[in-house]
Amino acid sequence: MTTQQEKILILDFGSQTTQLIARRIREQKVYCEIHPYTMELEKIRDMAPMGIIMSGGPASVYDKDAPISDKGIFGLDIPVLGICYGAQLMTSQLGGRVERAEKREFGKAELEIVYRGGVFAGMESGGHRYQVWMSHGDRIENIPPDFTVSARSEHSPYAAIRHTKKPFVGVQFHPEVAHTLIGTDVLRNFIFGICNCKPTWTMHSFIETTVEAIQARVGEKQVICALSGGVDSSVTAALVHRAIGDQLTCIYVNNGLMRTGESESILQFFKEKSRLNVIDVNAENYFLERLAGVIDPEKKRKIIGHGFINIFEQEAGKLGDVKYLAQGTLYPDVIESVSFRGGAVIKSHHNVGGLPEVMKLDLIEPLRELFKDEVRELGLELGLPEEAVFRQPFPGPGLGIRIMGEINGERLQVLRQADVIVLEEMKSAGYYRKVWQSFAVLLPIQTVGVMGDERTYENVIALRSVNSVDAMTADWSKLPYDLLGRISNRIINEVRGVNRVVFDISSKPPSTIEWE
Repeated sequence: MTTQQEKILILDFGSQTTQLIARRIREQKVYCEIHPYTMELEKIRDMAPMGIIMSGGPASVYDKDAPISDKGIFGLDIPVLGICYGAQLMTSQLGGRVERAEKREFGKAELEIVYRGGVFAGMESGGHRYQVWMSHGDRIENIPPDFTVSARSEHSPYAAIRHTKKPFVGVQFHPEVAHTLIGTDVLRNFIFGICNCKPTWTMHSFIETTVEAIQARVGEKQVICALSGGVDSSVTAALVHRAIGDQLTCIYVNNGLMRTGESESILQFFKEKSRLNVIDVNAENYFLERLAGVIDPEKKRKIIGHGFINIFEQEAGKLGDVKYLAQGTLYPDVIESVSFRGGAVIKSHHNVGGLPEVMKLDLIEPLRELFKDEVRELGLELGLPEEAVFRQPFPGPGLGIRIMGEINGERLQVLRQADVIVLEEMKSAGYYRKVWQSFAVLLPIQTVGVMGDERTYENVIALRSVNSVDAMTADWSKLPYDLLGRISNRIINEVRGVNRVVFDISSKPPSTIEWE
């Protein structure tokens, strides 16, 4: 649980935009956390949030297995904002009625405000209309006792409602999405005007509280840090080093799944441009032997995760009194590795779900509450150079999850060569910093081609480039055709064993950014 004094609790009912709610609130310098709708009332009370937001979701409140949170939330004397499904559940639990709408509302709608207070403070009423984004097939037919209408749309007579005596608000539209032009104002009015939060959650304050917490927990013990050279582990190392100095030893493990020249450049950077104590472990054979013949992506992740921990514990044993392992787990890692809605886990992250149940070292995860862009901001606040902070994300399991199917030296060589070309061309065209991530994937299929008047039957490389803010959602990058053409031509001409290149145009969701 966070050490922040003021926080907003978001109860997740399965909406694909729940993470966007968190993003919008944190942009206002107010801390918030996402928890499942099943969160126990006692835990909510102990968390003492300044406000509660009930997210949207795909279900209907009258479904047999509809997700239902504890009605006792409304007896905690805490402001509550229900969004879409959250508003309908609030209505149902407090004595109103929700039914299937004759005309569903999906997409843009015009909102007419009839009450210029609460979440609509400072906005125009009396016929003025605002563009909002709707996504629901049900609507509120009768509002609960002591509630009144705040806004309406063409097909929703109760597009927004409020309790006349208590700080309960429900909106049928989604204020978290960009298409709702007043969305930021609505959320700002809720967290500041109704919840009385203060905009005090900054990276500077985060450093202060986190450093104090690390110092209090660690004492005089030794800590090792899993250093990969990526943004997350680099910022983790810098933050922990600020807290405990020479009590920290960083361990870089070459798992044999790194890109061309990656290990050499990472070690050179940290040895020449940081004050960190770094131990270099070459474990290429160790990992490749254990991955031989493994095809299932979850098994790959777990083998790699367990392998890292085994090596960290071995190195810790050589250092003496080491009690803790620091690693760069982020909030998206936690969300994707834990099922909030009773459904399937998306994937096990190597530093969350991939850890063995029995581990001798206790974990320190100082970035566990942060999204990626917040980590970059934190890195700059800590004084890290831009070359370290703005590197594209690279997964802990490395190329192991960018090779579909079996991992071996030959297939690694093919992917490494293709990957070099992708990064060279993206940087040359000025797109490396414009996109979130760009990389090559080696597919487990071969296709027919023609080279030099001869028939070939060789590998396929998939290009993946996405735009994102925090990796919770992503869209494929609209790269120029001539750039894609150069990448394709170079890979086919320069990488032996490849005769076809394809471009991945799927978004997240429904796809993930990485292929495994």
